[in-house]
Amino acid sequence: MSHSGADFFDAGALVGVLTTQPIDRVLDYKAPEGGCHLGAFVEVPLGPRKVAGVVWGPGKGDYDRAKIRSVNRVLDVAPMRDEMRQFLIRAGEYTLTPLSAMLRLATRAPGLGDPPSMQKIYRRGDGTPDRATEARARVLAALEDYGGLAFTLKELGELAGVTSSVVKGLVKQGVVLEEDTPRDTPFPRLDPGYGGTTLSPDQAHAAGTLCTQIKSHSFAATLLRGVTGSGKTEVYLEAVAETLRQRRQALVLLPEIALTPEFLTRMQARFGTRPAEWHSGATMTERRRIWKMVGQGGCDVVVGARSALFLPFRDLGLIVVDEEHDTSYKQEDGVLYNARDMAVLRASLNAAQVVLASATPSLETWANAEAGKYTRLDLTSRFGAAVMPELRAIDMRAETLPANRWISPALRGAVNARIERGEQALLFLNRRGYAPVTICRACGHQVGCPHCDARMVEHRFLKRLMCHQCGETQPLPEACPSCEVAGKMAPVGPGVERLAEEAAEAFPDAKIATLSSDMFGSARALKAQIAEIAEGDTDIVIGTQLVAKGHNFPRLTLVGVIDADLGLQGSDLRAAERTFQLMRQVAGRAGRVEAQGTALLQTFQPEHPVIRAILSGDEEGFWRAEAAERQAAGVPPFGRMAGLILSSTDMQEAFDIGTLLARNDGPMRAVGAQVFGPAPAPVARVRGRHRVRLLVKAPKGIALQAALAKWIAPVRGSAQFRLAVDIDPQSFY
Repeated sequence: MSHSGADFFDAGALVGVLTTQPIDRVLDYKAPEGGCHLGAFVEVPLGPRKVAGVVWGPGKGDYDRAKIRSVNRVLDVAPMRDEMRQFLIRAGEYTLTPLSAMLRLATRAPGLGDPPSMQKIYRRGDGTPDRATEARARVLAALEDYGGLAFTLKELGELAGVTSSVVKGLVKQGVVLEEDTPRDTPFPRLDPGYGGTTLSPDQAHAAGTLCTQIKSHSFAATLLRGVTGSGKTEVYLEAVAETLRQRRQALVLLPEIALTPEFLTRMQARFGTRPAEWHSGATMTERRRIWKMVGQGGCDVVVGARSALFLPFRDLGLIVVDEEHDTSYKQEDGVLYNARDMAVLRASLNAAQVVLASATPSLETWANAEAGKYTRLDLTSRFGAAVMPELRAIDMRAETLPANRWISPALRGAVNARIERGEQALLFLNRRGYAPVTICRACGHQVGCPHCDARMVEHRFLKRLMCHQCGETQPLPEACPSCEVAGKMAPVGPGVERLAEEAAEAFPDAKIATLSSDMFGSARALKAQIAEIAEGDTDIVIGTQLVAKGHNFPRLTLVGVIDADLGLQGSDLRAAERTFQLMRQVAGRAGRVEAQGTALLQTFQPEHPVIRAILSGDEEGFWRAEAAERQAAGVPPFGRMAGLILSSTDMQEAFDIGTLLARNDGPMRAVGAQVFGPAPAPVARVRGRHRVRLLVKAPKGIALQAALAKWIAPVRGSAQFRLAVDIDPQSFY
């Protein structure tokens, strides 16, 4: 951004400041001594408080000038760039989110206004040690290898494999220098030429296409589709390398925090050093450093969760959305946005490339590629020696199984055969916990959550009942809370923990590991368990959808899907698509290296079109059929949808306002939209708040946001009432 003319405001000039406070307008202030740039991050007085904000433009001047206060100070960070302001404005308009809330997303790093804190660093001095020891030699070798770079005590100790006292001893003799330096330092540069691998012809063609697009410094979106194990990651890492050669920045979004460690190791092998990682598990200090360095150009590559999309990149050239179909890219509370769609918007404003990578793309992305809006690159074969697994259904109607047992005789036989050959089997069930419902066998009462309308799920592992909506937990009851009869509480339906219990009985000599996101207190414990499984120390892995994502288990040759029908029920528009994606992803875990894998799907509906498409591997056929069905119904991606969630502690209030909206739907009818509801949300109470939903369905080309804004503008509720608008809803809970 140039800092001449209209981009700079002299001291005392009126500037409009957008703050992070929930006030829906830009406020006038006087520019501070020394003036300020457009986009400057500032601290301003608001009532008795000091709040953060951004200089958004010239002031309006429609307020008594004598009462206008001055900006307290300009923060020592790079000003917000014009394309970032445009991104926040456009994203806010699309999701109907106030700009102040969008700015909060873009300033989610603590202590941006703090002076840089100091830390001690160590580098080579001139002295020579009084005596040579092996440990001291290792320290000096490490410092020489890195050509005079400075390290923290911890980094130098780890690199040389010595304790801190060895380093401190060398400091006393002047051999190593100890200096104070600001903590927010640039990240090491990633080297695009460091560790390239030999690509297959398939991969080389895809990588070449992406690199050519990156060199053009223009916007384009690409669907990189490849069967599980085809090496999509290697292809987009070549695109990252080209971005670095062009001296631009790259952002790689991952859906699951648990995937980051394995991925960062791959990045380090390819580029010689680790990229910055941005997610809820990163320390506050690290987040502030990334935020500042990204803006100053001191950070090349960020690997992160969806919120990394709001970092203030100085020159973003590439965004990769890995596993783009994953539902965790949709933020379901606070600002409701889909990171995949916002990545496309951000890339378009930055003249950057966006790569959407998936083995099973979302129907939206597939349709955009079909329509020619996105380039499509296909990797058709598995990389190296690995071959695609064989898929078969086990027709549960023909299997004899006692009640409360879920592993069919056919599946049991297949697992035993694998264990005898020293291979691994995976039993997959997409249900956390022990059992989805706990029921009283005396009166039929099902234990519900006191704050929500969801059933409590038994977690035997934690010895508690847990609500998967609000997180409420309570001890397992001895007696029924309803009829008070003791000893009659029974779990119904399987969860992964219960499946693990059954597997332990069925395979008494096997070593079994259970993988589920809620069984590990930390990402570190989960990481350790995954590494143990990959090294082959386990015979049977039991897991939820966490297992379907990106892990590589070389000895795994059999996948048994316990309940392939689980996702096919329910009113969800995307139920078939989700089931299809999940089953293909899970099946893709089988046979990753030499042996061909087998995936067995236990189903009561083997002739269901989704199950048939999975088994035949006719993915294009599945997408075409699914697309035709959605087109006929006029639903996304061939129509538009928006959800309104009305919530209040008073159920009547939520319903009354919902009914009023449904009656006065003139603005919606004017654009040809239909309003459905009000109806209680499928989970009608969450954390003690009653929830009512309205669903809006509209033709594709209309100005839906403007009509929605006009429709909800007159709504007034009590202090307890909240209305959230969800554009392109992904879940309908």
